[in-house]
Amino acid sequence: MSGTVVDALGYWAATVPDQAAIDFAGDVVTYGELDAWADGVAHDLRSRGVGVGDRVSYVGVNSLEWCVAALGAMKVGAISAPFNQRMLAGELAVLVEDCEPTVVYCDADLRERVEEVRRARGTFVIAEFESDVRPLRGVAHPAYRSPVVELSDPTAIVFTSGTTGKPKGVVFTHATIAGEMHEWSLMEPIQQNGLRPLLVLPLFTAAGIIWGISRTVLHGGTLLLQPGFDPESALRVLIDSRATTLTGPPILFEQIARVAGFAEADLGHLTTAHVGGARVPSALVGVWLDRGVQLRQIYGQTEIGGSATAMPRAEAADHPDKCGFGGIFTKIRVVDAAGNDCAPDTVGQILLRGPGMMPGYWRNEDATRAALIDGWLHTGDLGTLDENGYLTFVDRLKDMIISGGLNISPVEIEQVINRIPGVEEVAVISVPDDKFGETPAAVVTKVEGLTETDIVEFCNRNLADYKVPRYVVFVDGGLPRMPSGKISKKQLRETYSDVPLTYPKVR
Repeated sequence: MSGTVVDALGYWAATVPDQAAIDFAGDVVTYGELDAWADGVAHDLRSRGVGVGDRVSYVGVNSLEWCVAALGAMKVGAISAPFNQRMLAGELAVLVEDCEPTVVYCDADLRERVEEVRRARGTFVIAEFESDVRPLRGVAHPAYRSPVVELSDPTAIVFTSGTTGKPKGVVFTHATIAGEMHEWSLMEPIQQNGLRPLLVLPLFTAAGIIWGISRTVLHGGTLLLQPGFDPESALRVLIDSRATTLTGPPILFEQIARVAGFAEADLGHLTTAHVGGARVPSALVGVWLDRGVQLRQIYGQTEIGGSATAMPRAEAADHPDKCGFGGIFTKIRVVDAAGNDCAPDTVGQILLRGPGMMPGYWRNEDATRAALIDGWLHTGDLGTLDENGYLTFVDRLKDMIISGGLNISPVEIEQVINRIPGVEEVAVISVPDDKFGETPAAVVTKVEGLTETDIVEFCNRNLADYKVPRYVVFVDGGLPRMPSGKISKKQLRETYSDVPLTYPKVR
């Protein structure tokens, strides 16, 4: 499969102009309307000096205007470099300095923040979604003649969540996007123009601009876009709009399953339900299977295009912890510290290679050389491959706790604590220890009647003694999360760096 998202947009606008392209919480835009609207944005961008290879950035919540601005930039041949709208001016300034956008689109209520960044770090033009993109809808625009681009040219930069420091810009080319979606279309057959993904995650992530906008347009499907994640609204859209695809972390599926009416919902049309970012609890698999939906564990990184492997449908229920064996073109290895392939069921670093693999990080040669070695992406994640080649994710290499010379996986402890009735969220982090160097601390959402002693005793019955947390911290409300929905271990480590000084040891 070769070509660009713009190629596909023009094709579907010509062949199925009345097909719904994006349904934003009930506001529907057809392919004919979307293509014309994007033409208007492209002409406007060109008048602002944007050309091939220039960067265009977006700072705003999910909206139709966000999508159209991105497609307009693609028509010009520019590179979309979206930013997290929750970032403060200082954080945005770092990304602006990195990618040097020519134009930054923003929501009206975020303009002052973007103005602050421009005063400090940039010469970019500021445009607003409401006043500069919205008025171009429904207006006759000359067709924009997009330049011929090389498929190896960058078309998007998606900044990583920065779990280990400064965010890095993952480069997506036309070829990596098309290649990734081609591979998944072979493994997950889609009826002609029948793809209907529900997107509740932010557009600035790979889940949004790549797997939401780009994938849907390439397939001529309908993107069921929501302003954000609201469990009640998500369930309603799943049912009423007959979504075919939903992807997200386990907490997304857990919260939808708690909505009144879920137990009676007919969700058999949801043919693809991929869960990533954390292991899927067996109980959650059963709840959704009762509704005719098989939850399937996936594994991947933004650097490999997002998703690299998913557990086959026929085996997912029996092995909810496994992530499949790769794709038709995507391969997996697990290697030791010397780069040798590990024996089956032996923990090592996960390596990936496939059509969605990035050519590198934006303007970061050192990080690129560290990640891409001999044609393989070194993920920094630990996992095992069984004798049949099925992958099990173990933990982040940098999250591993080394206590008294012994390796401890936070994920293993989290899985045990998650089995305690009433526990909704838990994260295990490393904290300093005078005797062992570092030791596990469990941060748990508060449960009525549950004590630190209860957690330690449960862990004692299910874990080797050296793995049992020495500190338990109860918190009100949910744990902090990254835009992908994963729990932010980095933020927890910063917040609870003084645990040994402020909390008693529980064992």
